[in-house]
Amino acid sequence: MNLARELVNTPPSDKPPAVFATRAKELATKEGIGVYVWDLEQLKAERFGGVVAVASGSAQEPRFVRLEYRGGGDRPTIALVGKGVTFDSGGLSLKPSASMEDMKCDMAGAATVLAACLAASKLKLPVNVDAYFALTENMTGGAAMKLGDVLTMRNGLTVEVLNTDAEGRLILADVLSYAVERKPSKIVDLATLTGAVIVALGDDIAGLFSNDDGVADAILSACRRTGERAWRMPMDDDFGDAIKSKVAEIKNVGNKVGGAITAAKFLERFVGETPWAHLDIAGPAWADDSAQQDAGGTGAFVRTLVALLTEAGG
Repeated sequence: MNLARELVNTPPSDKPPAVFATRAKELATKEGIGVYVWDLEQLKAERFGGVVAVASGSAQEPRFVRLEYRGGGDRPTIALVGKGVTFDSGGLSLKPSASMEDMKCDMAGAATVLAACLAASKLKLPVNVDAYFALTENMTGGAAMKLGDVLTMRNGLTVEVLNTDAEGRLILADVLSYAVERKPSKIVDLATLTGAVIVALGDDIAGLFSNDDGVADAILSACRRTGERAWRMPMDDDFGDAIKSKVAEIKNVGNKVGGAITAAKFLERFVGETPWAHLDIAGPAWADDSAQQDAGGTGAFVRTLVALLTEAGG
């Protein structure tokens, strides 16, 4: 948890994607965890269209990190996926200044899955874990992606960009597609994805979205053991209508209502039939100063992921 908090609290200019990826590699290697890092050219070659597009406005090249912890013998593999936007200006859909102040936090999902994978190794849990995260800035440079652009994602799906500040789902889409190809038993992704989930649930509760009751119930059970809070949200088919595009297969934003749900419906298009859950941790990943905790990153949901992996290990 302290590692996750430290990473979130690090100033954004001190943790650009390449630096974050190097830190992750050093930590994983020390624990005997397999680690693979892709640079921009590899991301292009591997058809990570969303990651490349989001990174195009930044002078800092993106990275993709895959960790492999193998403590479970022939047990099936659990995939953890995290959002890793090391700073989010909103891109050309520029955020107001006040809304950017905490955007060093937008890589909390990546920090959480990295920390959970390292914890699994330190605890010698009898599980197999793949942890994935793409790392990028979302900036406003002259080559930045534009509203109206159509991207082709890793799985071939086309996406119309109508808001460059809905970038997290674009990078997660590629990573989820890649994770699915490696055939895990289940996928859990974590992301500071939407402000809408904070409007719905407040600062301390994560939104839980899933295509599988068993995965959702296991996460809620883990939450009860750790004291962290999540609330399962609806995923009805009609919410998917809001992201239909007239020029591509889907668009990256819905309408003004149900924003956390339409974001989850977007992600759902990239997981196929794989049992999957999405935790929107935009609220609990960051705290203002209070009597209970210091301001900044909280390390939220590291404990819940470890509890989930512990239960999976029997």
